[in-house]
Amino acid sequence: MNDELKELRAEDYNELIKYFNFRYSHTCENILVSHFIWKDYYHTRYIADENGLFWVFQVKDEIFTLMPYCKEEDLEKYLYKAKDYFNNVLGRKLVIYLADEKAVTLLDLPEDKFLVEEDRRYFDYIYCAESLRNLKGKKFHKKKNHINAFLKVYGDRYEYKALHCGHQAEIMRFLRRWEEVKNIEDEYNRIDYELNGIEYLLHNCQYLNYKMCGIYIDGELEAFSLGVYGKTEKMAVVHVEKANPNIRGLYPFINQQFQMNEFPEAMFVNREDDMGLEGLRKAKMSYHPIYLMEKYNVFEK
Repeated sequence: MNDELKELRAEDYNELIKYFNFRYSHTCENILVSHFIWKDYYHTRYIADENGLFWVFQVKDEIFTLMPYCKEEDLEKYLYKAKDYFNNVLGRKLVIYLADEKAVTLLDLPEDKFLVEEDRRYFDYIYCAESLRNLKGKKFHKKKNHINAFLKVYGDRYEYKALHCGHQAEIMRFLRRWEEVKNIEDEYNRIDYELNGIEYLLHNCQYLNYKMCGIYIDGELEAFSLGVYGKTEKMAVVHVEKANPNIRGLYPFINQQFQMNEFPEAMFVNREDDMGLEGLRKAKMSYHPIYLMEKYNVFEK
């Protein structure tokens, strides 16, 4: 493995995807598409050889990585390759964020050299796909009420569509409009980076593998979702879900319809983390996850 830093490019997707298939962590970080969304925010670059890859991210003055992408038996080897790069090339101590629990357990890093801390803000929410499609039982009563309220008003005015590259312009118009309506205060400008990242996906969709849908009301796009399906894990991962917040029931409706129409074979749904935001945590818990995927941060002492 040489120390050549490479830029993340959509045209390299088929070459890069093999690294993500070496070991299934079941976390949203194991989905290559999400890295394209956030590549500019994290100034994403990587170092790789034929058997392993590790990221080099930078946000302001902080440089960090994730767990290496390699086979289980090579995990320790590539972790120390990353450590050597951080120590000898960057002149920094190794920092790993969002490490999955299995990797942390397998590595069993020495406590005198590494500090390992769990980070509840970035636990992934994992759901039963069938429950999200059917919303059966008392625990989903409120969700069904919201959807019924939506259908009562818009039942003959909405249209569900599977979206593709050709819808790029109207998707971006909707997202910019959504950004204005939400009026989110974000000192890191993450929303701007996210929307620009989605635009990058749309512009390069001939190289990438993901699914999208939209809900139209009176011919106008009012909700949008984007996700990826992992056949091995039988898990759908929802990376983007945006809806007009002024239309009651639209968020639960697109959530349900996306799963029903685009991922009917999925057994599980990963709806990512809550970033420690109270409102987002409440919303994700309201769908009754079957478990949370624990993640850890690793700091070289």
